[in-house]
Amino acid sequence: MQIARTEILRLYKNLMLYSKSLTLTDPAYFRRRVATEFRNNKSLTKTEDITFAFQKGEALLRRGSVV
Repeated sequence: MQIARTEILRLYKNLMLYSKSLTLTDPAYFRRRVATEFRNNKSLTKTEDITFAFQKGEALLRRGSVV
């Protein structure tokens, strides 16, 4: 499964929006963690690794039921 750049950017945007609804976690801390993860994953080249990271982000949003 190939994931388009626009899908990844949409996931990033949705995670940042999700941070605004957090009550039990510091939103600034969450945003830093998301930004760091995306920065670290920028160098991924294997399709499986990219898919795994993408699905991990989507699962986080589903648990928070934002999307």
